[in-house]
Amino acid sequence: MEPGFTLRLDNRLLELDRLADAVETFGEAHGLAAKLRFQVRLVLDELLTNIITYGYGDDDTHSIAVAMGQEGRRLRFVIEDDARPFDPLTAGAPDLGSTAEQRQIGGLGIHLVRTIMDRVAYERVGGTNRLILEKDID
Repeated sequence: MEPGFTLRLDNRLLELDRLADAVETFGEAHGLAAKLRFQVRLVLDELLTNIITYGYGDDDTHSIAVAMGQEGRRLRFVIEDDARPFDPLTAGAPDLGSTAEQRQIGGLGIHLVRTIMDRVAYERVGGTNRLILEKDID
């Protein structure tokens, strides 16, 4: 894996602006197309929003690490947090045939992640959630 970098964020929604800036900087440094940079920002924003909003049972400050790297034609992103154990890949597929009013809340975000990314894996290591995302560059 080519050296990338790791961004450390607090579990505050205001930190999502820093994440967006970091993805842009990473994308520009690696010559990624604007559409791909947008897709990566969207996926990471969705995942971090869920971690920050639902992952913690206290008002303490927690650190979330987002590592970004590239190996050949593959991008790799790893999100690590100390939130409650949660494997987003266990979420069922959303009912896309129903109207927005009829559809149950939840599930669209991970559906989006699965659609955009080529590979997604989850593991719980010690007290840490680790979500690994990979995207092949066309």
